[in-house]
Amino acid sequence: MGKENPAEKALNLIRGRLCDPTFVFRPLSGSSDSNYSKLKFIVSTSITEGCNNSILLLGPRGSGKAAVLDLVVGDLMEEYPDSVTLIRLNGLLHSEDNCAFKEIARQLCMEHHLLFSKMASFDENSQFIIAMLRECGLAHKTIIFVLDEFDMFAQGKQRLLYSLLDAMQSVTSQAVVVGISSRLDADQLLEKRVRSRFSHRKILFLPPSREEIDSLLEHLLSLPADSSFPSGYVSQFNEKIKSITSDTRFKDMLKTFLNANSTVNSFLKFIFRAVSSMNLESGLLSLENFKTALSSMQRQPKLEAVRDCSILELYLLVCMRRLEVKEQNSYNFISVMKEYKTIHDSFQTSDYYAQNVCLRAFEHLREREVICYAENRGQSQAGEYRPMKLLISASELHQGMRSHACCPAILLKLLDH
Repeated sequence: MGKENPAEKALNLIRGRLCDPTFVFRPLSGSSDSNYSKLKFIVSTSITEGCNNSILLLGPRGSGKAAVLDLVVGDLMEEYPDSVTLIRLNGLLHSEDNCAFKEIARQLCMEHHLLFSKMASFDENSQFIIAMLRECGLAHKTIIFVLDEFDMFAQGKQRLLYSLLDAMQSVTSQAVVVGISSRLDADQLLEKRVRSRFSHRKILFLPPSREEIDSLLEHLLSLPADSSFPSGYVSQFNEKIKSITSDTRFKDMLKTFLNANSTVNSFLKFIFRAVSSMNLESGLLSLENFKTALSSMQRQPKLEAVRDCSILELYLLVCMRRLEVKEQNSYNFISVMKEYKTIHDSFQTSDYYAQNVCLRAFEHLREREVICYAENRGQSQAGEYRPMKLLISASELHQGMRSHACCPAILLKLLDH
């Protein structure tokens, strides 16, 4: 087996970094004002001082809530190896109370090497959990309950939340409930009896600042100097990264991307795509790699809708566009059919369909929101007589037709003239 190419080795290293949440979020946790520091202080206080806490981590999906929590829990388990028990629940799987209590009992039994009974009733599991909370508290061990999709647990009677928070009112218990939710109003979903026992601590996960993005780029893409890479290759690679990130075109590209989706997760996907298209012969990233990644991630629903149209539907769209060019701003299905017949008679096209078939294609375009009724009036009127309008621009239509797999050449010619 041949020696691994430095370019392939660099590619694998950077891909591995991008897929490792611990590596990604470690530099974002350095500040004393970071979400990592805030969360670690709250949870570590419960461990060291033997108190109970509850906290919500709120923010959009992909903002790093679960990753930062895993980072905090991992660090605390290293610092206090015999003092932390972690219980994980997910609202998509365990929102039903009986299922949730059974899963908590199962995880507690596994953690403390006890025999778990699948046949235990709801009351038996509830009593067992309360007893374990008391025993762990007396042994100065903290149980961390992680409730992912927290808003799902806030539906129904909320018996799980009430039972946990009520048990934590005891002097002997020592636990932390950490809720994770993408709903910013998750705490408002709680019943009065649950809310009164909740500590109302919240950490909001906001999009990273531009300084944090720049720091993250350098952290993720720079190769380490003291590594098995050739020193010349490392300096050349890192210089190229600095050159790209300082380029105004790259900054504009990054700004465009972050304006559309500013979560850390989407940013990592963008970088992963760029890195994956790196030229292995040169072994260096280029601005073109990031352009390719940006274009592949920017969804254009209207262009996709045009690319998925049938040939007949393309004809109808071209007819509507031609009517607009003729300054016939108010048109309906009947006038579109007249234009369609004019095209057929002038060019003797083979794609000519009956009116009822065209009407079905017309309705399909309306359902896909490529066209719509021009006004809400006249709803009692038959659909073919109601004024219509295009919901896509001429450039979008032209671009979509050019990328269409089976678009007849005559249609592009008709669109240009």
